[in-house]
Amino acid sequence: MIIFQPDHNHQNGRRALTAKQHLAKLTDIMQLCHFQLLSLLTPSLRRISTLLCIICLSACQPEPETNNIKDQGVLKVISRNGPTTFYEDKNGMTGFEHELVRLFAEHEGLKVELQTVYSLNDIFSALEAGDAHLAAAGLTITEARKQRMAFGPPYMDVKQYVLYHNRDVRPKRPEDIINSRILVMANSSHSEILSSLGKAHPNLDWNSATDVESIDLLDLMMAGELDYTLMDSSEFIANKSFYPRIKIAFEVGQSGKLAWALPIKHSDYLANALKKFFNKIDADGTLTQLEERFYSHNEQLSQIDSRTFARAVEKKLPRYADLIQSVAQQHHIDWRLLAAISYQESHWNPRARSPTGVRGMMMLTLPTAREMKVKNRLDAQQSLDGGARYFKKTLRLIPDSIKEPDRTWMALAAYNVGRGHLEDARIITQKRGGDPTKWNDVKKNLPLLSKRRWYINSKHGYARGKEPVQYVQNIRHFYNYLEWSELSKNRTPPPKQIDQYIPSNLQQPFNAL
Repeated sequence: MIIFQPDHNHQNGRRALTAKQHLAKLTDIMQLCHFQLLSLLTPSLRRISTLLCIICLSACQPEPETNNIKDQGVLKVISRNGPTTFYEDKNGMTGFEHELVRLFAEHEGLKVELQTVYSLNDIFSALEAGDAHLAAAGLTITEARKQRMAFGPPYMDVKQYVLYHNRDVRPKRPEDIINSRILVMANSSHSEILSSLGKAHPNLDWNSATDVESIDLLDLMMAGELDYTLMDSSEFIANKSFYPRIKIAFEVGQSGKLAWALPIKHSDYLANALKKFFNKIDADGTLTQLEERFYSHNEQLSQIDSRTFARAVEKKLPRYADLIQSVAQQHHIDWRLLAAISYQESHWNPRARSPTGVRGMMMLTLPTAREMKVKNRLDAQQSLDGGARYFKKTLRLIPDSIKEPDRTWMALAAYNVGRGHLEDARIITQKRGGDPTKWNDVKKNLPLLSKRRWYINSKHGYARGKEPVQYVQNIRHFYNYLEWSELSKNRTPPPKQIDQYIPSNLQQPFNAL
């Protein structure tokens, strides 16, 4: 169970720190009184007095909180709010870091108390003050950070990118970004990289801000208020579909590793538990499954497709949003999933048709339309209703051993290529040592159905196996875009007075696209 305790002002942390200070003062007073008392006592009484004082002082010393994690059954976690860490969707909290923390807590039988903050410095300060047992916030291990905190086992390799807006000329090296407006998050690994680059390039000017997140930096670039920023590859992959005009200029610095951060004085229990946990999820494939779930669909879609979809959401979706939501509600489907499927099928064109004879918003075949009792495939409401019912039927036929979210991805693949071909791919997956209940394994084997060596022994024969893989990845991407677009409406916007971070000689007026 995860208890969310957002406390951006750290009031609880200050109260705990004050109590520790009072205790230290009390200890000092007791020691002073003891030394004064010793001068008045005989040697034997001095020894007894000293022993009693040691016992009292030991009782007054608080046991480090990190040593009580297992006994108290509570793990205090601090993090950031964003698509790579923790965020809330219609089902509650989610995110890559959220899932890792949830699994670790279940593995250790702990309850989680989560606190989210807005700056990296707040995270580091909370660790140093003993307000959190660990920080799960997509933190890169750096030498400078090792002076302030310890790190658990690394769980992801990341690259560091310089990003630019594609209306500009692409820079290819550090010399190309001199005399530009550059902003990064304060206390980030990127500020360390820029500091290092500054030694070789004294004219390289840049600024950092404590009140911006990765998404804010991308927003500022889209608005024309920044020229460049730096970002981890994981952050860029997670966000690039929402900013299709932001591109990678070049890689900078050395590749890094993400890990959870711990206080310098952390418990041996926590360090050992983290080592065992990450070894386990790496060995059993859970870590790979999480990476596939949160990153792969964004990584594989081209930015051209992302821009096209973003324009369609703005221009075309409003015409059909109410209808899609109504049909989705009737069939108990997330409307964003139905919207994503219908966009992938027809780009929200009720009169779409293909050379193979499929037609309408959901591109139904004639046999499927007859099965679903759809009389007019070109009627948007009938097509959406028939497609939704057919998808729900397909979903129900997926084996119970397959759990969400893999169940939905498998159903989408079966919706596209047919349930028989999906089962053939699952059989091949098992024969090759994969897990037939995991989409990440099955999607690697679906393309084999187009190879004679494999389809000749499959029950349902040849299939264009790459198509359902791309079909599912596209829909996941479109769904993710719609989901995060809704969540971002409630997000705190970037600072309006961005000029405070930009040297006056580099401040430029906004250039319209």
